[in-house]
Amino acid sequence: MRATLLVGTLAALVTVMASPAASRSAQSGGGTQTITKAEYDRWKTDLSNWGRWGTDDQIGAVNLITPAKRREAAALVTDGVSISLASDVDTEKAVDNPQPYEHRMLAIGSDRFGVAFHGVAHTHLDSLAHINYDGVFYNGYRPDPDAVMKAGGHARNSIINLKNGIFTRGILIDVPRLKGIPYLEPGTQITLRDIEAWEKVAGVKVAAGDALFIRTGRWARRATVGPWDLSRTGLRPGPNASMIPFLKARDVALLGSDVPPSSAPSDVPGETGPVHDFALVTLGVHLFDNCDLEALAEAAAARKRWEFLLTVAPLPIRGGTGSPVNPIATF
Repeated sequence: MRATLLVGTLAALVTVMASPAASRSAQSGGGTQTITKAEYDRWKTDLSNWGRWGTDDQIGAVNLITPAKRREAAALVTDGVSISLASDVDTEKAVDNPQPYEHRMLAIGSDRFGVAFHGVAHTHLDSLAHINYDGVFYNGYRPDPDAVMKAGGHARNSIINLKNGIFTRGILIDVPRLKGIPYLEPGTQITLRDIEAWEKVAGVKVAAGDALFIRTGRWARRATVGPWDLSRTGLRPGPNASMIPFLKARDVALLGSDVPPSSAPSDVPGETGPVHDFALVTLGVHLFDNCDLEALAEAAAARKRWEFLLTVAPLPIRGGTGSPVNPIATF
């Protein structure tokens, strides 16, 4: 089924790009690719990574970042220029930052930070203990909620499992640049056709162990028109469920965006964040939420290079559902 979907989509893309309306289509958007709830539910079985790396596995698709992959990623560094993919710590409450960072000076040379980092504001990495389907997390982990709260964290799938860090090839997928616009409007769905079209335009091919970063231009729009509530239905751009088989077929290790990576409104009936939740629970793909990809987009465009070395060091929080992070791209 997966192969049929990918072949059909590629054929459709060739037809569109060959037509006289191709340029207009790229400017106006890729439309939507509807996925039924029944199809989405079948994918939970057909595309699952549960058991792929053993019944005791707790890091999921990060297993795809092999020593060979790290050596390949290191070879991408030619300029020696590094760029942060994190938004600045934001201590001001706003409609898109309902739980700002807390910062208090304790002394002239000492201060304290605190943050509830999940949501639509702060750059962070979701662990595989963040999202569940009916109480079941990646690889069949089914904790007792009371036990988790009493223990102060999860016994499995927590962010502590990434204590040794992430070192792999990162790829920027700049959807606004593909469409010739500065940013996507709220509610815009990014489809598999968009991802495949970007591969052709940018001359990159997503491969096993890669970390994908999808730019919607969220921060460029905020700088132009001000903050808006990305948590509300219809007000968040992002990838729709059509790209789920692609994530499995290409063995993507990590997925990130400048918003939590899933379209709103949901394109799958009854699902609030189909790509976000499927990636974490079924594929075991850790997610970067709310990255700032503006400087990266400028650096990549200046070099006409959309691949880079990605390094990330999550906080080693035992039992944690994720961690604030500062991902670094090095060209």
